[in-house]
Amino acid sequence: MRHYEIVFIVHPDQSEQVPAMVERYKALITAKGGQIHRMEDWGRRQLAYTIQKMHKAHYLLMNIEIDQATLDELEHGFRFNDAILRHLTIVRDEAVTAASPMMKEEKARNLLAPQPAPSEASAPVAEVEAAA
Repeated sequence: MRHYEIVFIVHPDQSEQVPAMVERYKALITAKGGQIHRMEDWGRRQLAYTIQKMHKAHYLLMNIEIDQATLDELEHGFRFNDAILRHLTIVRDEAVTAASPMMKEEKARNLLAPQPAPSEASAPVAEVEAAA
């Protein structure tokens, strides 16, 4: 079996169906004896150029280990799924499990964002009885 990196772009109106799509592809890969080494959902991003009059799309990345027949079946599914605007498959020498640069950038952005302070209203407040 060979290692592949697959990036596919989903139509922005179909973003709600992305988890079901991912589960279907995961089930296909594992049923055929393949392995998923990394699965990243990059979310909705701006496209570099318009595709089918769309300016944004939902990006996903998979690093998998499968045989050629399973890869052909996956790509056939990508080709005939109207929700998938583009897909790219790259052959890798080895399995990649580390976070991609896109995810590292997102994590760094999240770390740099100011964290909200815990509110005092959520802490339990002891009631004080007034002496009359």
